[in-house]
Amino acid sequence: MMKVMKKIASSSFYTLVVVLLLSVMPLPTQAQCTMCKTQVEASRQEKDGYDTTGLNKGILFLMTIPYVLIGTVGFFWYRHSRQQKKKATV
Repeated sequence: MMKVMKKIASSSFYTLVVVLLLSVMPLPTQAQCTMCKTQVEASRQEKDGYDTTGLNKGILFLMTIPYVLIGTVGFFWYRHSRQQKKKATV
């Protein structure tokens, strides 16, 4: 029983690490939302437009944080519910 739990815990840890690494990996992306895309296109046409190189990374970073937080809360909720079930059966 302990071996199975350790295996599940280690596989979920490795899955979490892989997901986090993939979420911060630099990928060729375009602006995600309409407003951001409009700003990028407008700044390209202007002479004194601001630098937009970090815009896509910022958008992806802001999108990643809620998913990581929700996943963390879900993991602890699942772990807590498993402990409660274990106490109820013992």
